[in-house]
Amino acid sequence: MATRHRRDRRGRGMRGPGVLPAWAGGVRSIPARPTRRERFDDLVLAIADAIDARWQRELQAVGTLEYAVEDTPLLPEGWAHDTTPLASMVRGGPGRPHRLVLFRRPIEHRAPEREDLEALVLTLVVENVAELLDLPAEDIDPRYQPGD
Repeated sequence: MATRHRRDRRGRGMRGPGVLPAWAGGVRSIPARPTRRERFDDLVLAIADAIDARWQRELQAVGTLEYAVEDTPLLPEGWAHDTTPLASMVRGGPGRPHRLVLFRRPIEHRAPEREDLEALVLTLVVENVAELLDLPAEDIDPRYQPGD
């Protein structure tokens, strides 16, 4: 009598996506580790929320301020400068909000360590909000240090 070969020939049990636990298949699982982009977005959001909460009335007086993160700036052809912009403030108008755009990749390139990254993002947000409100940057956030 011939023996029939089984898939479980080494005693490991059935294998494959139909029998894996839910956490292994990604259906119900431990949250995936946040990506670099997600960590950067969270950092910008935390800093922006803190500043917006403190300066809410003044920001409403000049119009709505939106924050955005782009990977890299779109530079015009023939860009003649030696540096890449880290942020850009796009001024709003009637019915259009002001928009502060932070460029993730150039910022991360300049500040590879986490604490340096936090300080640089804080500096960029504070200086742009200060310019928008026409106030000294030192007044916007107590963590701001000129020259960072």
